[in-house]
Amino acid sequence: MAREAASHNPQRHCPETYPHGGGCLPLLPSYLLPLWLQHWPEVCGDLAKAPAVLAIGDLHVENFGTWRDAEGRLIWGVNDLDEAWPASYALDLVRLTTSAYLAISGEHLSLTRREAAEAIEEGYRDALAAGGKAFVLAEHHQWLRLLATSKLRDPVRFWAKMQQCPPLTSKPLQEARKLIDESFPPPRRAYQLKRRIAGLGSLGHPRILALSSWQGAFVAREAKAIRTSAWAWCRGSSSEELYSAKLADRAIRVKDPCVHFHGNWLVRRLAPDCSRIELASMPQERDEARLLYDMGWETANMHFGSPKAIPKVKRDLTERRGRWLHKAAKSMFKITLKDWEDWRRDWKRSALR
Repeated sequence: MAREAASHNPQRHCPETYPHGGGCLPLLPSYLLPLWLQHWPEVCGDLAKAPAVLAIGDLHVENFGTWRDAEGRLIWGVNDLDEAWPASYALDLVRLTTSAYLAISGEHLSLTRREAAEAIEEGYRDALAAGGKAFVLAEHHQWLRLLATSKLRDPVRFWAKMQQCPPLTSKPLQEARKLIDESFPPPRRAYQLKRRIAGLGSLGHPRILALSSWQGAFVAREAKAIRTSAWAWCRGSSSEELYSAKLADRAIRVKDPCVHFHGNWLVRRLAPDCSRIELASMPQERDEARLLYDMGWETANMHFGSPKAIPKVKRDLTERRGRWLHKAAKSMFKITLKDWEDWRRDWKRSALR
């Protein structure tokens, strides 16, 4: 099963190349998503049948980042919507919580697993009750703004990392090249095309980095190929529909004016304050329970993109008592660890052939 799911994503890099917490499993890698979807209805059958929303699909603690809105304000929220698909609202909550457990296991988070589950669920419930609200890091959410603009996201470090990306050796598709050309501010200048790998889940999705200089400083754009969600593969569906743009448009979300969806491509601006936030880049002194609470709240913001389903979600939540989220995430955590070991064993065997 592990080999079959791995073949769905053409990712072929050895997981040991990306150590997390002394070599343990990275934070819920996307290349294991097909396996997760196979286990999900078996292990969490009741939750899998919960009211459906347009779900994020591949939510985890490092799938959050910042960007600038049309007014130049700093916005925080879900960063990657590539796996968006109609699914139980509980899927996103359990995946997010499971990834928190993996982060705790790898010593990236210091709170307990029960505290993590409680914070995420509380944030989600509170957001549903309040009607949701986007995270504009201006006069509000100062602590989150300081977290997001830590010294580890310094422009010097960021642009040095971008320059180190290897050059793109293959000729980019004409469509991607055209979208990149149109995304830069006028007057357009020459730019370098590079290959970019951002997170383990993206290894099967072509990413093209365009690096240039404008008004005396670096500017960058990324063109990323978007493929049909792993949900379609898991369900044996022939649908090629993409839901990323729909979710970005319908959710409670302050849009990034530099993000453009076009067919199977996504083009967006990259900058130190316009990128995914890794746990390792955050200050050691941080309120982790508050951070997970906000992640739970933001999950609800995304689910508000399915307004007709919200009353059903609220009713379903009122019937769930006890530590249902903790129990579900605990079960999926154990299975994910086993899938990881199976996947790594199969990879090593295939590498020896």
